[in-house]
Amino acid sequence: MKKRLESVKLFFKETDLVLLITCILTSIFGFIMVCSATKFKLNPGEVLSRDSLIMLIAIIIGIMLSLFISYFNYEVFTKLWAIIGIVSLISMILLFFIGSGPQERPDVHTWIKFKFFSIQPSEFVKIGFIITFSVHLEKLKDKINHPLSIALLAIHALIPTLLVIKTGDMGSALVFMLITVAMLFVAGVHWGYFLGGIGFVAAISPLVWMFMFSSIQKNRFLALIYPEQYPDIIYQQERALTAIGAGGISGQGLFKGAYTQAGYVPEAQNDMIFSPIGEELGFIGCIVALSLLAFIAIRILFIGKKSREHSTNLICSGISAMLVGQVIINIGMCLMLLPCIGITLPFFSAGGSSNLSVYIGIGLVLSIYRHNCDRGAEDIHIYDSLKKKN
Repeated sequence: MKKRLESVKLFFKETDLVLLITCILTSIFGFIMVCSATKFKLNPGEVLSRDSLIMLIAIIIGIMLSLFISYFNYEVFTKLWAIIGIVSLISMILLFFIGSGPQERPDVHTWIKFKFFSIQPSEFVKIGFIITFSVHLEKLKDKINHPLSIALLAIHALIPTLLVIKTGDMGSALVFMLITVAMLFVAGVHWGYFLGGIGFVAAISPLVWMFMFSSIQKNRFLALIYPEQYPDIIYQQERALTAIGAGGISGQGLFKGAYTQAGYVPEAQNDMIFSPIGEELGFIGCIVALSLLAFIAIRILFIGKKSREHSTNLICSGISAMLVGQVIINIGMCLMLLPCIGITLPFFSAGGSSNLSVYIGIGLVLSIYRHNCDRGAEDIHIYDSLKKKN
């Protein structure tokens, strides 16, 4: 019994409790806001909405999963890069055969529905891509700026990105692009290739617009420029912006937002979760939420910088870029700066897949902290300590 207690103490001593506790607090914040955003849906006698319950279960499982993943050396996962890549590819291809989306979006094939739950494969493929791409970059590190290396890396990044676009998940496609850019930058790719990449994207954008975007996706971009011509598309963002503006500096009070409690903003518990934060907690609440997210992203980058290997820095930069990318796109949607392309706000939006995916990523970061991070005088490892005691 004493040995078990000592091993538990060692386990948590090697865990980055600052990151873990911040993530948990942010998830609690998000859960409370989802409860507020779905309160109007509750039937008499109900305490939690289905969205709130699913989110709570996902958070609990996610925290446990992140600790479980952190116990294993991250190299266990990088050595399985081929299997992870194949499974990710198969899961995306399956969407074209058994995938589905909301009734109002017949062009979307982003969810695989089971009897009691649904999953969104692209959320987990993001983590799979970060792992496989970090391995690819590590293998090419001595010739990273060779044209053939860049071409192979570009193909690697384009495969999941184009598949995600084709399923109708434009938001995740943008996140894949941001992850790619961040990891290439950290890997030391010459800036000239980035300029070339911008030129390439600009050159193929008309083809992507014509042949890969559905009419609904095109209209969501056009609605930002000509809102009066697309009232049925832009209304969600207009309502979200109205609700945020109604919050003022300190907000109308938790569970007291007039627009939120009336169900005025569609998907307020999901893609538009920033709306009830702004309305009920005001500008102060928005700053607190963004500060928590910024701290998590910076902490992950810090762990990557302190790690002893280049590959671990790449993984951390990819996970941080994933979070930052989703935050920028989600907030941009709510403020009508970007089209409504469907992306969750990490730790805040409802949804099992998105919350589990985030915590899987956090688990990888915690594994890097535990097994490959220079922590100075307290840099001990649970395995070595247990061996000495035995």
